Amino acid sequence: MGDKNLTDIKRKALRRGRMSEYVAAVFLMLKGYRILALRHRTRLGEIDIVARKGDLAIFVEVKARHRETAAIDAVSVASQKRIRAASDLWLARQADQARLSQRYDIVAVMPGRLPRHFPDAF
Repeated sequence: MGDKNLTDIKRKALRRGRMSEYVAAVFLMLKGYRILALRHRTRLGEIDIVARKGDLAIFVEVKARHRETAAIDAVSVASQKRIRAASDLWLARQADQARLSQRYDIVAVMPGRLPRHFPDAF
């Protein structure tokens, strides 16, 4: 009985995470960002959202938490390294990579509130 309950918890967490990524993507589009990829997977890791605004490539980590501080704290140094490595692979595949600047953001998605965008978070 315990395994089934754990599976349900994991399934709900995955669903909440995916929904939070979509909410964050719509939020960023409303702010004028163009979404290039959602849940972009590389052999070095996954980037939740790849967005672009002008000559700026933005790599966004989305965290669904009850508080903003918990969302920011959830992006560990190891996660930051993984996201940077995956973003390097993404950039290497872009034809206009030489003129692109890059930035790493966090979007905190909290229940009952608008998402909070933290540009240049790491």
